[in-house]
Amino acid sequence: MAWIVAIVLFAEALGIAALNWFMGVVVDRQDMSLAGLDPDVMSTSSKAGGVVFGLYFAFCGLVALLVALRNRPPAGFGRVLLISVAVVHGLLGAVAWGLLGVPQFLFMVVMLTLIVLLLMTYDAQARPAAGQPGPSEGSQGPDGAAATAQGPKGEPAPDEGVTGATGVTGKGVPPQGPAEGPRDAGPTVVSAPPGPTTP
Repeated sequence: MAWIVAIVLFAEALGIAALNWFMGVVVDRQDMSLAGLDPDVMSTSSKAGGVVFGLYFAFCGLVALLVALRNRPPAGFGRVLLISVAVVHGLLGAVAWGLLGVPQFLFMVVMLTLIVLLLMTYDAQARPAAGQPGPSEGSQGPDGAAATAQGPKGEPAPDEGVTGATGVTGKGVPPQGPAEGPRDAGPTVVSAPPGPTTP
């Protein structure tokens, strides 16, 4: 698609420059005037307009050619040029509908569609690549970096490997057994209350 847009934009640049230069030559040789304007001014402005618009379309075609060669979306000033040339084709299509005819209008609409599709297609290709998450810090990469041990629910795994006789865990912390209650002090003797005294 980018190749087609680039080729057509180069053809348009050459055609617009040649048409405006030809009109300037005709005005100069026929000594024409419009609403009292100087023929020399009209001829010079027509030639200058042809050169400016020709360079503009040529730069837009160059941007589309670079997009096709690099297979990357346009950025910066190149993207602005493609958006502006899409707008220009829309305006030229509106003018062509009233002044030139349906074929010229359809050509401008097709070019507008191709340029918009060029911008949207490469943007859609670049968006998933920019949104891919990077490698997590705790996961083990291909270079063999150690990963953080996790339990079945993503929690750190408990320490294992209690030594035999000492009963000390791998980190040197003694295991905590069940809390011991108070020692048995033997049977408790309960004294009977004294009986009633007789006077």
